[in-house]
Amino acid sequence: MSEETVPQQGGTGQPKGLLQQMEELMAALNADLSALDADLQAAGDAGRGTGEEGSVG
Repeated sequence: MSEETVPQQGGTGQPKGLLQQMEELMAALNADLSALDADLQAAGDAGRGTGEEGSVG
């Protein structure tokens, strides 16, 4: 790669701003996925009932 295509850490600080945006987007995505996972597990638990809890493995 040439130096023009690799962002430099020093100087304008623009890569740090982009990194901050990416971290915020990833945190929001993780929160959304966690909420979706909780919803799906709650829906699965409600559909299963209590009769199958003893039959693990």
